[in-house]
Amino acid sequence: MAKVVGMKGQVIEVEFPTDEMPKLHDVLVLKSDKDVWLEVSESASENSVYCLCLSSTQKIYRGAEVTNTGTSLKIPVGDEVLGRVIDVFGIALDGGKPLSKKKLRPILESNEIFEEVLIPDTILETGIKALDFFSPLPKGGKVGLFGGAGVGKTVLLTEIIHNVVVLNENKSVSVFSGVGERSREGKELLETLEASDVLDQVSLIYGSMGENPAVRFRTATAGAAIAEYFRDEKAKDVLFFIDNAFRFAQAGYELATLMNTIPSEGGYQSTISSEMANLQERLFSTNKGSITSIEAVYVPSDDITDYAVQSIFTHLDASVVLSRDIYQEGRLPAIDLISSTSSTLNIDTAGEEHYKTYILATNLLKKASSLERIVSLVGESELSAEDQTTYRRSKILKNYMTQYFAVAKAQTGKEGVYIPLEVTVKDVKQIIEGKFDGNAPEDFLYIGSLEEVKVVKNTQSKEKPESKGDKKNEENEEKSEDKIEEDESTKDAKNTVENEEKGEDEVEEDGESTVKGEEKKDESTPEQESEKEEPDEESKTEEDATKGEDEVEEDESTKDLQEEKPNEEIPIKKKLKNKRTKKKIKSKEGTDGTEK
Repeated sequence: MAKVVGMKGQVIEVEFPTDEMPKLHDVLVLKSDKDVWLEVSESASENSVYCLCLSSTQKIYRGAEVTNTGTSLKIPVGDEVLGRVIDVFGIALDGGKPLSKKKLRPILESNEIFEEVLIPDTILETGIKALDFFSPLPKGGKVGLFGGAGVGKTVLLTEIIHNVVVLNENKSVSVFSGVGERSREGKELLETLEASDVLDQVSLIYGSMGENPAVRFRTATAGAAIAEYFRDEKAKDVLFFIDNAFRFAQAGYELATLMNTIPSEGGYQSTISSEMANLQERLFSTNKGSITSIEAVYVPSDDITDYAVQSIFTHLDASVVLSRDIYQEGRLPAIDLISSTSSTLNIDTAGEEHYKTYILATNLLKKASSLERIVSLVGESELSAEDQTTYRRSKILKNYMTQYFAVAKAQTGKEGVYIPLEVTVKDVKQIIEGKFDGNAPEDFLYIGSLEEVKVVKNTQSKEKPESKGDKKNEENEEKSEDKIEEDESTKDAKNTVENEEKGEDEVEEDGESTVKGEEKKDESTPEQESEKEEPDEESKTEEDATKGEDEVEEDESTKDLQEEKPNEEIPIKKKLKNKRTKKKIKSKEGTDGTEK
């Protein structure tokens, strides 16, 4: 008889006789209490195994006897699970009657027939503009909604359920697997589906964050088993929702830590890639039916390079990245239009018009993104006319992609809108062509289609609008031109004055040289030399008188000139200089004549 020999958290070590060793994933039950289930996870030694406890560990003790059921964990399937909320054991959580469990399916077995696998080649329309245009969902493919805490992953996932399941009744079956998320969100989703009268098409299986890691780890695979049943047995198109795929990887990490396994380089369990692959590879489409997987992925610390997040990326056909910066700007849904991608964005799948418009829109957004830093430093008005147009159209396009959600009506007070993909492509094309360049970007926030916006004529087509910055630049240019003209005029005036002064000095030097020459001629007698050295008093008085008369005449002339032309200072100086030089020459000639 097998018995418990050790316990560490949710990991129980059970010892078996050598000839009774169990198989991997076999379910063991406690002999004293059949409600305590254990699942064989891996070998611990030659005659013991590590088991995951799928229920409470309060009744487990060392030496307790266990019984091997010989089968793996199974879950109820069929029409009876539609419209019900169950857990990984098939126990009803909605308060309804217990399930009959007529049909059971192992949660870890998969009928993979690769010859029947189909590649997604059609788009699943959701009515969400940003999602349908920049990252359309491939029907029968896998889509990941990536984002940090509180950026709108669950709201976006719920809106997709509303638009695809509620608005398209009786076309598909949906399976929702809540892995490690809040029970409140699960209850709100249940109430929304009930109010929409589509609950009978949806099966919900919950393993909330309050459950132990073994239950959370198996909830995702249990949901995949239900989706496989409706695809293979009922030949239906299935929408499989997981909220949250990161919690699946996190639960595996917790269990690996308890089992003392060596972690990988990134800190997670070394088996994270294979565990994620075992889940994702079961979600494919066949000739009978399809499974479209839409998974919300929590990004810890907004680090998209986290190893658990990257382990999911490789299996996806489309990725939708939610940005915290966009969320803080108030543009919802906060989808990063450049980072979000889809394998369906090609001419064969999306169509020529959608594909070409997408390329133009992406180029527009990338070019505007390169202008963001310039605008933050010097302002939008400092851009060239072409760059201003590009930046403005990008803002209009970003605001156009905002949208009210039907599932958020209680919070926003606004009715949700459903916009067909054809209308979205047409509207984006008009924005890129510049038909709404005259409108303010704020006119496009939270609208449906462009029919709600009245076109304003563009005044920027012929002439560039004069902004405040442009007016200031023009005034500064005029001022600088005036200063340059003033500087040039003052320079010319100074040059003329200097030239005149040089001319006066030359005239004075010439006059003095002539006087000296005449004096040299008269140096023959010593009497004349004494007369030169000691001039008569009469000559001195005459010179003083002439100087006084000259000063009076100069003052009178300057007054007359100032009265006639008070603003012309430079011409006055010229006239005064000319008069001064003439009078000096005359006075010198007069004195020379008297001396002679």
